[in-house]
Amino acid sequence: MKTEELQAFVRDYYGRVLASSADLQTNACCASGAPPNWIAERLALIHPDVSARFYGCGFPIPQALAGRVVLDLGCGTGRDVFVAAQLVGPAGRVIGLDMTAAQLELARSTEAWHAERFGYKEPNTQFLQGYIEDLKSAGISDAQVDLVISNCVVNLSPRKDLVLLEAHRVLKPGGELYLSDVFVDRRLPTGLSHDPVLHAECLGGALYQGDFVSMAKRAGFLDPRIMSSANITINNPKIRERVGAAQFRSVTYRLFKLAGLDDQCEDYGQSAIYRGGIEGAGAVYWLDDHHAFERDRPERICANTASMLADTRLAPHFQILGERVTHFGLFPCGPTMAASIHSTAESGTTAACC
Repeated sequence: MKTEELQAFVRDYYGRVLASSADLQTNACCASGAPPNWIAERLALIHPDVSARFYGCGFPIPQALAGRVVLDLGCGTGRDVFVAAQLVGPAGRVIGLDMTAAQLELARSTEAWHAERFGYKEPNTQFLQGYIEDLKSAGISDAQVDLVISNCVVNLSPRKDLVLLEAHRVLKPGGELYLSDVFVDRRLPTGLSHDPVLHAECLGGALYQGDFVSMAKRAGFLDPRIMSSANITINNPKIRERVGAAQFRSVTYRLFKLAGLDDQCEDYGQSAIYRGGIEGAGAVYWLDDHHAFERDRPERICANTASMLADTRLAPHFQILGERVTHFGLFPCGPTMAASIHSTAESGTTAACC
């Protein structure tokens, strides 16, 4: 199928064919498992009609968002938008973008309901119709947002390279792209990757993880970090037979827009101390799946990690010891001391698929 035909099929699939997540033929596009408490509390306040038409494969919403501007790519009916709206507070703003009019109609119809539910005088949300490959046409300018999120949508795009380039363009310096999506352990043959139903079910468009990392780096996200990963089980026998031995996973990535990051982890003798103050991370903060920071306990870090903590919205919560002056060679970037002690289950970053 051509790009336009594939987009039209996906738009129709999510706008007309699917009445709820129960109508999906596989479990790749729906998230389950227990979200961290600070997200679960916000999910409880979401309109039931919005939750019923949610299609995602993780919980790609990070912490420390008060007063920030957030953009949700492929927002659907707005579940994650309304969760983020609570985290940014009335001083922040959340923009949801989707190409499916029927999804956006439901999202917009519940904006006032959610604002009242959250105790806001007016909605701090905005929903735009457009394509995630072309954010400029939707009126989103350069360096406009602090955070871009996406939940099991990038795999649906026929031009994932443009999605990453656009996300990088609209982010402010020090901003980040935080996404959950479906990835596969090999490059799928064209017959599978362009199959409309497999594509709409979030399998056909799944990227080989190595290709995603290369694509992200070319877009300017120089050190992609994994937050969590979980196997996807395909319970539909016909689809399982079609995809053969290919293995699919739901992976949550965080990608920072930071200039000057190294191609690999370099040692400048730096350390970081978490000073607390992040909701849901009173004792331990997880930067990624192997960088955990126990409050007030110094941890040795590479120069890239130092930048992620010092040159982003996380800066008020961390003290960085040492400057990027004397180089001591390659940094052995294994788990931090705190990560070795505390399981990832305690981090609240795990996300399984139903």
